[in-house]
Amino acid sequence: MTLKEKLVEMVAQSLGIDEMDIQMESHFINDLGADSLDTVELVLELEDEFGINIPDEETDQLNTVGDVYSYLDNVVDDRYIR
Repeated sequence: MTLKEKLVEMVAQSLGIDEMDIQMESHFINDLGADSLDTVELVLELEDEFGINIPDEETDQLNTVGDVYSYLDNVVDDRYIR
């Protein structure tokens, strides 16, 4: 599974939506119906899954699925194929 596929799967499960409804440009709040609690929970899940810590100042910048993907692509080790 690629990093992108894993991210889309996690977003879909976290928000209770279909993976087909998620695009890289999808905004978590405006397009996917997330609220601030949903985004905090998703960040915690991402940290657990990828063994990373996402600082609060970074999470404020992660507004779209693509933002999260770009961030993860830079900090996650190579066990996920990009």
